[in-house]
Amino acid sequence: MNIDDQNDYTESIAAHNRLAHQTHVVLRLGQYMLTAGASAYRVQDGMQKLARAVGIEKLHVQVNYTSITATAWANGTFRSEVVEQRNHGVNADKIDRFNAYIQALPTSGLMVEEAEKDIEKIHGRKPLYSNLISALASGFACAGFTFLNLGGLVECFSVFIAALIGQYCRKKLLAKHYNHFFVWMVCGFVASGVYTLIVVILHAFNLVDSSHQAGMVCAVLFLVPGFPLVTSILDLIRQDFSAGISRGAYVVMLLISTSTAVWAFSEIADWGILDVHPGYSLTFAGLMIGRTIATFIAAYGFAMLFNAAPTACLLAAFNGAFINVARLTVKDMGLNPIAAVGLAALVAGLIAHVLSRKSHYSRVTLSVPAVVVMIPGVPLYRAMSVMTNGQDISNALDSMLTLLFIITSIGFGLATARILTDHNWRVEKIPTVPSLSYIDPTRHQPLN
Repeated sequence: MNIDDQNDYTESIAAHNRLAHQTHVVLRLGQYMLTAGASAYRVQDGMQKLARAVGIEKLHVQVNYTSITATAWANGTFRSEVVEQRNHGVNADKIDRFNAYIQALPTSGLMVEEAEKDIEKIHGRKPLYSNLISALASGFACAGFTFLNLGGLVECFSVFIAALIGQYCRKKLLAKHYNHFFVWMVCGFVASGVYTLIVVILHAFNLVDSSHQAGMVCAVLFLVPGFPLVTSILDLIRQDFSAGISRGAYVVMLLISTSTAVWAFSEIADWGILDVHPGYSLTFAGLMIGRTIATFIAAYGFAMLFNAAPTACLLAAFNGAFINVARLTVKDMGLNPIAAVGLAALVAGLIAHVLSRKSHYSRVTLSVPAVVVMIPGVPLYRAMSVMTNGQDISNALDSMLTLLFIITSIGFGLATARILTDHNWRVEKIPTVPSLSYIDPTRHQPLN
């Protein structure tokens, strides 16, 4: 091998080694963002921008809910890597911080070591709220949700305690890395049991009558996977089918786990959850005030469960209070419920866009907690319980289809807002494959 060949081979090896380090840090960013619950588009966009900053010429990324596959090209060579993640969850604070970091990246010249240090610093941040604060947020959020589902004082109080204890159990179990479907089933059983116990005790002391059984379903609403549900729909609309379908399957399995727990406990305790009795009768002004306060509390609480920063929780709560009260009002006036949900989600997305431009919080953090209160969790669990018991399956299927359309409307409303305000959502980029420099293996052999 002559001197020129030795130099070429040495440069080729050095270029590939450097690309290995560059690809590694880019994949690390994607893995951490996926772990925090970011959508496939957000993960891909962040990885693309970091890739350019560290010197990768071209990057192709395939994202699903449990892994990322990336192929990077630079200096006439390429490298493919796969990274797996099993730590599913939602951390809006990390999503916002990663988003702010990505937006501030230079177009080139970033050292891999510096990027890795910054990424690990963000990933290493501890949750903003302790287990107890998170449990309190769950209790208040579900109590607000209960009022919106016609629950009275007894239901709201019982749900508050049940959801508080259920969320505390969930945090403890997740910290030990238990299977998510097992955790959701256990916590659904615990929350249902606590609610039932409270109502039974109050009834034993003649403080309440026997008309509060149906409120038990509201006690498990903290288990509704609202964040991955919405991002799954957004992934599908963006044609990121691998991520959208796999994330959607995860959501469906969690819903089934919770529904199984509710059904099992109601069967064991012979507890009726179908006969709904309105817990209050208010004037129009009182109803508007009650809905506003309840929605604000619910949206703020769910934002805290997503680990959003306090200011982001406040903005999301104002967003949710405005759009949800407007939705309920126009629905009462006769507008189709599905259309009302879609329009409300569209407005929520537009408001989140404006608020995100005035702050460093992402649109998903400001919009998802606002629309989660519109996800009809109570009818969903009741319908699945009816189907499990084999009772009135026809009406249950009708309810399930209506719920499916409502959930889809939420996703389409948010997606429409993104399409109207984001050029990258309106116009698809056509991927290209760069050319590679050819190395003759017969001439370039490893040096002895």
